[in-house]
Amino acid sequence: MNERQFDKIFALMQASFPESERRTYAGQKELLADPYYRVITETDNHNQIVAFLAAWEFPFFRFVEHIAVDPSTRGSGIGGKIMAAYIEESRKPILLEVEHPDTEMAQRRIGFYERRGFHLNHFDYVQPPLQKGQDNLPLKMMSYPQLLTDEEFMLYRGILYTNVYKVKD
Repeated sequence: MNERQFDKIFALMQASFPESERRTYAGQKELLADPYYRVITETDNHNQIVAFLAAWEFPFFRFVEHIAVDPSTRGSGIGGKIMAAYIEESRKPILLEVEHPDTEMAQRRIGFYERRGFHLNHFDYVQPPLQKGQDNLPLKMMSYPQLLTDEEFMLYRGILYTNVYKVKD
């Protein structure tokens, strides 16, 4: 990935996620060297990045950390297309974090994933801070193709905390 492509992806991330749900520019760029981390992009007819999916590929499961679509092309089906392709190539469970369903926008996001076969798990879960000085962020975990057992949740959370968030469980 060249500097220009990374800058476009980071700009999309800034336009799509609050500061509490993303890293700093330098912190995000560091992830590109991590063997578990992968970024998939979708481009338009002019070879411009219009969407991306950033995920972690672990031995037992996959974790979608971010998926975003350029504001000018939202609602065109690109987000569903990139997510469907990711699901199609997967032979492992897929996890992702979502906000609690307390707002209409959060409910819409959850519905987007449910229409693709994800399930909202009941477990209490917090995302550790992605930047210094931030607080833990209460979220919910969604999983594909089925709900997680207690044992799976504890295992996967431990892997996420260690590898993605760099904290001890």
